[in-house]
Amino acid sequence: MQHIDNYDFTGKRAIVRVDFNVPLNADFQVTDDTRIRAAIPTLKKVLAAGGSLIIVSHLGRPKAAEPKYSLKHIIPTVEKYLGVSLLFAPDCMGPEAAELAQNLQPGQALLLENLRYYAEEEGKPRGLPDDVSDEEKKVAKALIKEKQATFTSRLASYADCYINDAFGTAHRAHASTALIAKYFAHDKMFGYLMENEVNALEQALQNPKRPFVAILGGAKISSKIGVVAHLLDKVDQMIVGGGMVFTFIKAQGGFIGASLCEEDQLDLARSIMDKAKEKGIHLLFFTDVVAADAFTPDAHTQICPVDQIPEGWLGMDAGPETLNSWEKILMNAKTILWNGPAGVFEIPAFAKGTHRIAEILAKATAQNGCFSLVGGGDSVAAINQMGFADKVSYVSTGGGAMLEYLEGIELPGIKAIKE
Repeated sequence: MQHIDNYDFTGKRAIVRVDFNVPLNADFQVTDDTRIRAAIPTLKKVLAAGGSLIIVSHLGRPKAAEPKYSLKHIIPTVEKYLGVSLLFAPDCMGPEAAELAQNLQPGQALLLENLRYYAEEEGKPRGLPDDVSDEEKKVAKALIKEKQATFTSRLASYADCYINDAFGTAHRAHASTALIAKYFAHDKMFGYLMENEVNALEQALQNPKRPFVAILGGAKISSKIGVVAHLLDKVDQMIVGGGMVFTFIKAQGGFIGASLCEEDQLDLARSIMDKAKEKGIHLLFFTDVVAADAFTPDAHTQICPVDQIPEGWLGMDAGPETLNSWEKILMNAKTILWNGPAGVFEIPAFAKGTHRIAEILAKATAQNGCFSLVGGGDSVAAINQMGFADKVSYVSTGGGAMLEYLEGIELPGIKAIKE
């Protein structure tokens, strides 16, 4: 596998898959440029080494060439950080794209229009009627796969080498994230962002310093079961928070009031607890909880034992006793993986537990040299809101990609580069 620091980019056109799927406001201005800034070191490296850039990405989930999803909206932000003017091809498959790519000079950068304007990028048929037969679906899927091969080949023809720097889409076997790599057998590599993501995850999962503690939040066990199962073979202790904790509490015979609970997952919760006990892994739940009489910002609240929540009340956040006990465990850890909030983070009144975990991770990293890895939308939002992003070891840019990696699934975008 090539490495971006050793590869000779002189006079070469590098097609770089980035994740510029960024939020835009009503005036189509970028409201969070984190993903753009994260890719800049890779893009600047190519230009500084004498190469030219063909930048490709998706934006949103367009059903066709919808103007609101055009990547032209992000050009000012990319130019600000990259420091060069961008050429723009308004159709990633059009003759203009091919001509602009062909004529690129060292130091120039070209942005192609949203790849997902074409169904071939994802390789899934669009617009099939609800009453279509299974046979017709099969034919449509086969047809789109054929067209995807042509799409991928044309995209690859624009460049001399390929760089994948889009960890956020690494779990998708799309044309630009995995299939294109086969056209660059000896000229493909990770960008800095992708490399850092893979290294951070491997450091946590393959060779962690111990004790290794995982903090898992989120609403449902069913959405995290693969992660829980895989991590039980890796960690020394596992802290379970978020809404899914109440399914575990009820499975143990506790009273959880009107708290979120997956009734059909109670046996699964018991199974997880049994497996953890067999492996000698200490599972930690809430001991006390911030309960509310309604799922609203102005609800009445009380602190109560997690297994004695009053009828009609909902568990909304970890209580103070819980957070104090978790702090002692986390301050003793040498590796911490955090994915998912402690409570209903969207409502400020119930964000204290999530914020407290962010504080503890920053302290454990600074004082104890703990390797702290944070991923997942709400966890990352908490770290960023509190200004702690640079006070933990690594903040992942990938949501779904990180979850699948934590499940032990080989990600297509990573596999395609390593092959």
